[in-house]
Parts: sequence; C-alpha cells; structure tokens
Amino acid sequence: MSKILVTGGCGYIGSHTVVDLVENGFEVISVDNNSRSTPRILEGVEKITGKKIKNYKVDLCNFDDTYAIFAENSDIAGIIHFAAYKAVGESVEQPLLYFENNLVSLLNLLKCVQEFKVPYFVFSSSCTVYGNPDEIPVTESTPPKPAESPYGYTKQMGEQIISEFAKVNQTQCILLRYFNPVGAHPSIQIGELPIGRPANLVPAITQTAIGKIPQLTVFGNDYDTRDGSCLRDFIHVSDIAHAHTLSLQYLIKGKGKKSCEVFNLGTGNGVTVLEAIRAFEKVSGQALNYSIGPRRSGDVIAIYANNEHAVNELEWELKYNLEDMMDTAWRWEKKLKEDENLFQVQQANLN
Repeated sequence: MSKILVTGGCGYIGSHTVVDLVENGFEVISVDNNSRSTPRILEGVEKITGKKIKNYKVDLCNFDDTYAIFAENSDIAGIIHFAAYKAVGESVEQPLLYFENNLVSLLNLLKCVQEFKVPYFVFSSSCTVYGNPDEIPVTESTPPKPAESPYGYTKQMGEQIISEFAKVNQTQCILLRYFNPVGAHPSIQIGELPIGRPANLVPAITQTAIGKIPQLTVFGNDYDTRDGSCLRDFIHVSDIAHAHTLSLQYLIKGKGKKSCEVFNLGTGNGVTVLEAIRAFEKVSGQALNYSIGPRRSGDVIAIYANNEHAVNELEWELKYNLEDMMDTAWRWEKKLKEDENLFQVQQANLN
C-alpha cells in the first residue's frame, strides 16, 4: 500500500481527495496548519472511509517543520500538493501574502521531495494560468496569458518551478489545472467551508439561500457572453478528487510520457453565473435573492476546458452533472445549519 502525503488535507478539495485515495487502497497522511480550514473535516472523512487520517498541523513555509514530516515518514511514495491561499479578490488586495505563502511552501516541499527522493508529485494548479484566453475551450497547449490576479501568478510560477525541478530530478510530476470545483461529497459528510464571506459562486449562492448572506451580488452583466455574466466550467469536487487518484495511478503504472505533464480538469461545458443561479433555483425549489453589481477586479470573462487529454490518458469519467453539483452543495449547506459544531466553525470564519 503506497503512502501518499496530501498537503491541505483538511481543505475542500484536499479532504475529498483523501477520501478517494483511501477508497482506492492508498495509505494517506495529511499536513494542514488549519489557517484556512478545520480539522473537524477529517471526522467526516473518517465517517465515510472508516479510517482515521493523521494530520500534521504544520506550516509548510517553515522548512524545519516540513522536513520533520519527511524524516518521520521516509516511505512517502507520492505527494498531492493542495495547500495554498486561493481567494482571487484577497490576492489582489494582499499580493505579498500570496506570493510568500504559495511559493515558499512549494519550494520547501520540493526541497524535501529532492532530499527524500519522492517519486511522484501532483500539483493543484488552476485554469487561472490561462488568463483571459483568446479562444475557448482551452487545451493544455493553449498559450498562457498574463494572469488576472496575484493568485493566478502564483499558479503560473508554481507550474514553472515544478517544470524546471522535474527536468533535473527523478520525480515525475503532474500539473492539474482545475476549473471551478463545486458541490459536496454525496454522503454530505464533507463539503466546502469557506473562510469569511465566500469568494466562490456556489457557496455564496447556498449561503444566500439559507439566510447567512442577505443578498448575492452577481459581479457584472455586461460581459461579452450569452447573458452578460461571466462564464465558467463548474465541476463536481468528487470528480476533481478522483482525477488526483487516477494521476497517481497513471504515474505508478509507468504511463507517464515526460517528466512533467499537464491535464485540464473541467467538464468541457461553459455555464454562466446566471445559468448557475437558475440551476440552483430548479434544484432547491426556491427563488434566490440576488442583484447585479459592478465587475470584480481579477475576474476572467469566460473560460472552460477541453478535457479530452485527461479523459483519454487518465481514463477519467465524470459522474456528476450541474444539478448534482447544486443538489449536494445545497444539502451540505443545510447540514451545516443542523450541525451546530460545524456551523460554529463556519460562523467563526465569517467573523
């Protein structure tokens, strides 16, 4: 049984990936300093998998503490690196915070990968590396444009660092460019717990519907899209999670074609913000209180994926559609209201 280190294992995508890895026979350990997450999420992971996950509460920006994890676990076979700050708006307001956290943590991790000769490394990247692309859907060979935010630049720079690292080390690397992960695990034991007012659309929709947010703001309705709102590629978090397991299996089976490979993780379908709202209203049976506001700094106008490379090479199959995404997100939001402990965690995050 291969031991996999998941950084940011208490986070949204990280926790879902921990579940998927365990369900596919991997041993998993987590590192998460819980600055943007709660360790309580691992209780949900344990309920789903029946396995208790060890989490190291370590800041990856501290090299000595990071090194100690590897010294204690010299048999780590692979790493999936999620741990990073990811709010686009916050990155515009605090660029140095994002450059320091997201890049120093990656550098420290790669130093340990090199020292301990970890064979496989999977990086949580983002479609933000494409900027505002000239053509959509984007493929893995679409030329990156200037990022629209410091967060996007940290992903572009992170990819470049890993690519150069892979050229001179034996570690095989995969860069997974996500589009817009949404929803919750179908068991509704884990889901998204945004820090502060949610920066992403779907938790903002569900928090408005449940009454935590008085009104949702749609940032702009004058873009060059079919209804004027931004266009995105929403994908269920469990589908995203499974792609990480498939990526490791792809490398372990020796299918890797070069030292560093790139895969888009999206559905291949563009959905506008207003269409997403209508899908939620259909699933939940209630009208959403929203207004149209000005454009938001850092937002890409329109982007969605060509996912054929991941489908063909990783043998990735999507299980969930847009209504499934909205249904699981809404059921998770209602569970948060019923679960007093998790609700208190989220309220603390909102304050």
